[in-house]
Amino acid sequence: MANPLQFQIQTDSDIPASKQLFDQIQFAIASRRYPPGHRLPSTRQLAQITGLHRNTVSKVYRQLEETGLVESQAGSGIYVKAQGHEGGTKLGSPILDQYPDAYQIVQKSIDELLGQGCTLSQARELFLSEIDWRLKCSARVLVTVPQRDMGAGELMVKELEGALKIPIQLVSLEESAGVLELTHSGTVVTSRYFIGEAEAIAAPKSVRVIPVDIYDYNQELVKVKNLRANSCLGLVSLSDGILGIAQILVHSLRGDDLLVMTAKIDDTYRLNALIRSAHTIICDRASYAITKQAILEAREDLIRHPDLICSDNYIGEKSINLLKRELGLG
Repeated sequence: MANPLQFQIQTDSDIPASKQLFDQIQFAIASRRYPPGHRLPSTRQLAQITGLHRNTVSKVYRQLEETGLVESQAGSGIYVKAQGHEGGTKLGSPILDQYPDAYQIVQKSIDELLGQGCTLSQARELFLSEIDWRLKCSARVLVTVPQRDMGAGELMVKELEGALKIPIQLVSLEESAGVLELTHSGTVVTSRYFIGEAEAIAAPKSVRVIPVDIYDYNQELVKVKNLRANSCLGLVSLSDGILGIAQILVHSLRGDDLLVMTAKIDDTYRLNALIRSAHTIICDRASYAITKQAILEAREDLIRHPDLICSDNYIGEKSINLLKRELGLG
């Protein structure tokens, strides 16, 4: 904190005492002895230091406030006011009320570009081109998977529509080239299993492809590891591909000491057979409600109710958050 004793008032000067004090405080602010946010001495303190009447000090503070150099905060005191760039934006956009740190982020990004040698016009072009690109890409979002595993695509669409709150179109890889011929921009989403095929199709169309990571199923694998030997495990999903991968994971973990049954959720016969045999059933979220209802309907025929476990989302949380950013949704 600056030493308030720097303020000296010459009582025999032709310059009014109030102007002497005003000019000295103004100099302290301009030279950043009193930086933005600095609390000035109270009128009582400054009156004692300078020998001036408190009314005179109050008058000087009012003049400083009128010029915009300081601001009064009720019950707290008089503070040096931030000016221009250091005080943040003057746009007054309601967006800033919702995202109070947004201006500082934009400001920092522009400063970094300028520091690299960009002009303001070039920085503006970079920002606008990126925003325009993301807006165009978010106008149409497609999920693509091979025709043989459209169930995985249906699961991805359900989860993405629930998380992103936008319509998602499901297209098979085999049909995607024709569909992309009809669009000038968009985003294709697929799992890393199919990213190579999807990029080969999308690249000539200037459409971006974003791969998503699937859930690691660690919690479910821990439960599988602890299942009693020779018990029956049921796996239910929308997707043949997911069921195939799940079987491989279970086998790698337990070998042949578990009986594994699988059923797609739309195969009522296999689902009912699985429910009557399985001690434990693991299903995806999209299959949970139907599987639970099937268990309730078969309860009179069951010797024991299977333990029903609903796995987490098929798409990993980090991938969901990445898509939100890339599509400008949060």
